[in-house]
Amino acid sequence: MSNPFPCGRVPRRQFLTDCGMGFTGLALSAMLQRDGFGAASDAAHLPSGNPLFAPKAKSVIWFFMLGGTSHVESFDPKPALTEHRGKTFDESPFGKAVLESPFYRKNVRDFAGVPRDLMPKIYPLQIGYRKRGESGIEVSDWWPHLSECVDDLAIVRSMWTTDNDHAAQLQFHTGRHIFDGFFPSIGSWVHYGLGTLNENLPQFIVLGGPPGDCCGGVGAHDGSYLGPEHSGIRMTLDPNNPLAFGRPTGNVTTQQRRSQLDLLRDLNELTAVEYPDDAALRARIKSYELAFRMQTAVPEVVNLADETEATQKLYGLDNAATKTVASQALTARRLVERGVRFVQIYHDGWDAHSKLKENHTQKTQQVDQPIAGLLKDLKQRGLLDETLVVWATEFGRTPGAERSDGRDHHPYGFSVWMAGGGLKRGVVHGATDELGFHAVEHRHYVTDIHATILHQLGLDPHALEVPGHKRLEIDFGHPIREIIA
Repeated sequence: MSNPFPCGRVPRRQFLTDCGMGFTGLALSAMLQRDGFGAASDAAHLPSGNPLFAPKAKSVIWFFMLGGTSHVESFDPKPALTEHRGKTFDESPFGKAVLESPFYRKNVRDFAGVPRDLMPKIYPLQIGYRKRGESGIEVSDWWPHLSECVDDLAIVRSMWTTDNDHAAQLQFHTGRHIFDGFFPSIGSWVHYGLGTLNENLPQFIVLGGPPGDCCGGVGAHDGSYLGPEHSGIRMTLDPNNPLAFGRPTGNVTTQQRRSQLDLLRDLNELTAVEYPDDAALRARIKSYELAFRMQTAVPEVVNLADETEATQKLYGLDNAATKTVASQALTARRLVERGVRFVQIYHDGWDAHSKLKENHTQKTQQVDQPIAGLLKDLKQRGLLDETLVVWATEFGRTPGAERSDGRDHHPYGFSVWMAGGGLKRGVVHGATDELGFHAVEHRHYVTDIHATILHQLGLDPHALEVPGHKRLEIDFGHPIREIIA
């Protein structure tokens, strides 16, 4: 067959394509290595895998209680609720002060769900509380195991947000109201800013049931405009198949799978020459290679059988009520041990509009021991200093009764806590009023938690700007320096 291009001459388009293929592999490798995307002109800050300044923490384990945990029956007990039980807000001296406060008149009076109209009766505490540890921090009796760790906690009792419905879970993770659209989650910013510590594992892992579609869905762990490669990766606790599509099907051998991926990579790289700015393509190429490496690494991580009996009992793996969260918490420790940057654990079902006592009794029994076990385990292994553990929820719950035995959503003042990662221990920061209605001292919007996390990881959120995506000042937040050691 004759040569269609005599004298070695080839069309300019094919010449550039063939030459480009040699550079494509190098460029692609570099992009994936730094865990980011785009050319140098595409971003003000290209993730390098290195913090911008000396970090106090390497990894984050983020527990999020879906539905809204009652702050007044967890980490901010309010005895005035029991003292004035059954009274209207007008009849209570504290409630009257709330209703007449400038804050209430400015921010709450015209908002749906005000206690004067919908929850007129003050609802008493449904559980006791007492001072715990050497720090003497008051914690409710629903958290006996975590109370043993109170001297390691930094509790912030003055959080606020603006969404009074369950899209507050999206707002807590991205800093934006759902009506603003979708923005990168805090886990995605960490992934984007720091890259990988272990090439064999995802750097942003999600455990537990995700938020529902009504409330932002997977937006709470989504990379948004940072690109799909910075979104959280869902993982199950099934050692045989912990990641969807993360293992070959049938009787495919490792060598066969390697050959398949080599061919797939070649085809994708050919496409990449034609579409160099396709972020989804880059993410797909990366996911195939990562999936191959993870086929052996991930099943080993979620196989908890090699943990000692004492460790398994510490987390509550031997108890049916705690087993699920215990498995997630222990897996989270094993992941950060191996260099995973951000592990996000969802726990659902806290939306106690009625039967609050029954609901919170059950829910705290499921999470109390596993979370406390994680803190104790990290501490005894010397990992708590470099691991930042966060416990958060959508919002608190109202001081007034709903449906006679429940509490409604309450975004005006609630609690979160953090531990490890260079934070002070055994401290309380901020306060709500006597009824737990709104934050009155050192008030913090949810992105202040983000800023604190990024600061402890050695990142400045302002340095993570992406051209073409305008951020508001409130998106960045401010580190809560009062709890930083």
